[in-house]
This record gives sequence, C-alpha cells and structure tokens, in this order.
Amino acid sequence: MSTRRPQDPSAAGGASGDRPQGDPEADALAGHDILRLRAPNSGLLTLSGTNTWLVGQRPTWVVDPGPAIAAHLERLIAAIDDRGGLGGVALTHDHEDHSAAVKQLLAARPAPLAAGRRGADVRLAEQARFGPFEALATPGHAPDHFALVANDACFTGDAVLGEGSVFISPYPGAMAGYLLALTRLRLREDFSVLCPGHGPPVWDAQAKLQEYLDHRRDRENRLVAALDEGCRTVPELLDAAWSDVPETLRPVAAVTLAAHLDKLEDERLLPVGVERPQLEHADI
Repeated sequence: MSTRRPQDPSAAGGASGDRPQGDPEADALAGHDILRLRAPNSGLLTLSGTNTWLVGQRPTWVVDPGPAIAAHLERLIAAIDDRGGLGGVALTHDHEDHSAAVKQLLAARPAPLAAGRRGADVRLAEQARFGPFEALATPGHAPDHFALVANDACFTGDAVLGEGSVFISPYPGAMAGYLLALTRLRLREDFSVLCPGHGPPVWDAQAKLQEYLDHRRDRENRLVAALDEGCRTVPELLDAAWSDVPETLRPVAAVTLAAHLDKLEDERLLPVGVERPQLEHADI
C-alpha cells in the first residue's frame, strides 16, 4: 500500500525501456545490465504501474511479467528478443498485477518459470538459485513472496516499493515474518539498488530498508499507545495509528491493522475486547 502517489516521470516507451536513451535512471540500470518496463496499470495501489524487470542479456531473465495488457506484453517480448532471448521468468509473488502475463509470455517465448506457488517449473525457497537469482523469503504482503538478488540489485516485488509503504496481509505470522525479512535484507551487503514492483528504483538500498523498518515500528508504537489509552474499535485505532492515510486507502490500512493486531495477539500483548477489521480478500 502506498500512502501517496509518486511523481514518476517515466513514459511508456518502446522495447528499449520506459525512458529515452541517455536518461540517468536508464543509464544507471544499464550499468547493472538491467532494464525496467512499466505496465500501464497505474492506480492507488499500483502507483505509476507495475514494473517488469529484465536482467542480463543473451539470454535475459524476466522478473514479474506484469498484468495481461496487450501493449505491455508486446513491448516485453520485443525487449526480450532485443536482449537475446528468454532464459526464464521469476515471480516475486502471484498477485495478478505481477503474474497475469505469465501464460501469454511463455506461450510466445517458452522458458522455465520460478515462483513460490505450486505448478512452477522451479519452486522458490530460501536461498534457491534460478538463473542469475538468489531467492530470499520475504513474507508479509503475500505468503509466497520472495525477493530476488542478482547483478548487485534486489528485486523486491511488493515487499518494498519505490514510494510509500505496502500493506501486510493478515495471515498467521505475516507481520513478524515481514519484519524479520526486512531485517535480514538490511544486513546483506550484496546489492546496492532496490528494484521494486512499483515506483522508481531506490539507489540508497540500505537507507530505504531502514526506513521501512522504522515505519512499521512507528505504526506499531502508535497502535500500542492507542490500545493503552483504551481505543478498541477499528475506526479509533485507524485514527490513532494511520491518521496520515487518505480516506480512499483506509480499507487497505485496515488490512495492515489486522496483521499488526495478529502480531500483538501472538505476543500476548493484545488487550481483551479489541475489534478486528472485517476484511475482503486483498490480492494486489
């Protein structure tokens, strides 16, 4: 979940990428042998669109083919061909805005698929290797979520965005697992740039990871303080701990509130009588 819409000036370009030749971001990514394509599916949760990443050449490897949008798929296939063919496809997680184009892409350019889901050619697990990537479990946003490290870059999917914050799904152990994953990423020294699922690349990787850890701790501290003051209803808790979130994103904030409450309950820190959010399935 992002609490603001980023100003990402990149335009939907041709097979050479989202930005014109000579652009500083494109040049910096090229130094890592990485190309970013951005799908035209902008929105409150997808920011300026879903990022598809191409890594290496002859062959190139794709991270998150994105939504099943014909124009995006056409650009992606052209970029793959321009970079010497497809070595394989890796998914950070199985949400539709990251994975819906997989079937069509692999029908057009057959290659192995690596993902945390069943039915993939390679089932991702902690420290699993696939092409140039090392997989790192980053649960929280989704149970099957993995970050992928290659070429001095970390492809973070929806674990870390280029702008704003993400929502954490309330399944068992989600929030604790997410905080542990962020901490483990923060301690690594084998990447210098974050390539997120949405928003621009983050060139100060460790500072962004620390920012995300601090943000989650601040939310929890506000939540605990509100509980100590006697707040028990969902609106009261959102007002106290997510007061900066726009009204349009309050339902999404409630998803993360539920995950925080689950964590406090697991730690036996949740008071009696706290109202739980009534949630619909979140899948983005």
